[in-house]
Amino acid sequence: MASPNGALADRRTVLLGVTGSIAAYKALDLAGRLRRRGINVVAAMTGAACRLVGPASFESITGNPVARELFPENKPQTIEHIALAELADAVAVVPATANFLAKAAHGLADDLLTAAVLATKSPKLAAPAMNVGMWENPVVQGNLKKLKAGGWQVVEPEEGFLACGTRGAGRLARVEIIEQAILDLLGRGRDLAGVPVLITAGRTEEPWDPVRFLSNRSSGRMGFALARAAREQGAEVTLIAGPADIAPPEVDSLIRVRTAGEMRRAVMRQLPGNRALIMAAAVADYRPRITQRSKIKRSGGRITLELAPNPDIVAEAAGKRKKGTVVVGFALETGDLRANALKKLRAKGLDLIVANDARALGSSSNRGWLFFAEGRSERVPETGKDAFAKLIINRLVGLLKRADG
Repeated sequence: MASPNGALADRRTVLLGVTGSIAAYKALDLAGRLRRRGINVVAAMTGAACRLVGPASFESITGNPVARELFPENKPQTIEHIALAELADAVAVVPATANFLAKAAHGLADDLLTAAVLATKSPKLAAPAMNVGMWENPVVQGNLKKLKAGGWQVVEPEEGFLACGTRGAGRLARVEIIEQAILDLLGRGRDLAGVPVLITAGRTEEPWDPVRFLSNRSSGRMGFALARAAREQGAEVTLIAGPADIAPPEVDSLIRVRTAGEMRRAVMRQLPGNRALIMAAAVADYRPRITQRSKIKRSGGRITLELAPNPDIVAEAAGKRKKGTVVVGFALETGDLRANALKKLRAKGLDLIVANDARALGSSSNRGWLFFAEGRSERVPETGKDAFAKLIINRLVGLLKRADG
């Protein structure tokens, strides 16, 4: 079947919607990346987008004419938005403005892009980019909630300096993250198909008496996002989960634990059957040396709590792993992030350590650094934990390929 613009539809096609955000130029890089993967890209630009980036640039990169008009004069016999809707194996709107999100959420179709989006049954993705005030507006967040409920995948923006000169959330997510999300949408990003991966998540609770325990503020969101991302890449995921604020995702095997000792036993038992361990759980460093069998009563005086160190699970696992197993650790710091993370990376014998600020605990976003054993590092600006997790899983894929090489 031929597409409305003359391109053959014998390969996967992405309808790339470009709207009037200052980040529209970044969609050129995305189009080029997808094209190099052998994906057919057809750009559909709004009038505002055309004022920011010339359509000729997209035509040069994609090899296809840009779709712009709902009723193009040069193709009067074609119902353009229906032809595009049928052609697309996936729709990605990058960048997506607040205006587009509002139209899509409420089913408005007053231009070519919104009409094609409304008509297609293909999976859809939006990568918003806008001013922080617009992004945080409850109306915009409400529209996003409607889109997600309707099956849209949303690649949330990062925090950073914006075109208006302010700083905050609203900066378009990194192109490589959006690219991977599109590949997942097409079912192409399954580099971990059949690979067994072990992930820990949540926190541990170390009992002091039957009603009290030592713990931390970890919500479990980061570890659960990693489990989802690994499974989306085709991995066979075993999730060892301590207490958490949210329900765990669907995985191949779920093991519930409470204490650091229970988590250690579960990790060491599962490790031999897995190609990778991602130790995202926030394990308590110390536990009460003695756990009281009955509730400690108020006495009016001081009570001394003696602590004993918990086992260093990730260091033990790294030291006992079989050849070719990749171990990823996390470093949560309140100061001197780089120095402390590098020290842990070397001391524990890890392949990769994810270093982030303690303020990420309990939050829906994250930021930090990736430090690799071979010496390179990568800064990750503030982004949603799902996007952060996908980036980590992508780096895991590279480490596993290197281990196999």
